[in-house]
Amino acid sequence: MTSAVAGEAPSFAERAYEVIRDRLVMLEIRPGAPINDDQLGRELGLGRTPVREALKHLERERLVVAYPRRGTFATEVNITDLGHISEVRQQLEPVAAAAAARRATAGDRDALRALATKLRGVGQATVSTELMRLDMDVHRAIYAATHNPFLEDTLVHYDNLATRIWCLFLNRLPDLAGHIGEHSDLLGAIVDGEAPRAADLAAAHVAHFERAIRAAL
Repeated sequence: MTSAVAGEAPSFAERAYEVIRDRLVMLEIRPGAPINDDQLGRELGLGRTPVREALKHLERERLVVAYPRRGTFATEVNITDLGHISEVRQQLEPVAAAAAARRATAGDRDALRALATKLRGVGQATVSTELMRLDMDVHRAIYAATHNPFLEDTLVHYDNLATRIWCLFLNRLPDLAGHIGEHSDLLGAIVDGEAPRAADLAAAHVAHFERAIRAAL
């Protein structure tokens, strides 16, 4: 399920998918929690059909799991997946950063500059959930700037899984603002078209993420 093309209204199923996905990623729907499609439909002002379509897609992305005769549940966050997720991201995040540096349009670069400005305003007093949402916005903007829909879809999927792990340890991470702030240099390299530097910074960011989580265990 892809997001609507710019300028087009998302379908009901796309809208349901985006809202439910972000609730799952941010652990607003807790790992292991049952998911009531009727209740979600009422909350979103949607019927059961678009919600069920969204849940089927989220199951393919390993964010929910459906059991016959039991129902649908948010997947557990398994810390043993960290190494596998990082292995994929260590290879693909630098590719995306370099591609974005080469292919970003003027509009993309304006959006990335705006995100860099937001990053410069974060500090230790910034609410952790706001930091994580900003982190997701940064990653998604970089992936979109690659103008490679296959790479973008793949990295959004793995970034969602990584963010769930990150959110599980928010209260154990002493310098979340500093970690999120690392993106400022990365965005600058992309905006300036410095592909090799952008790739190096993206690889370092993924490695720092894994070290920070393992230190919190």
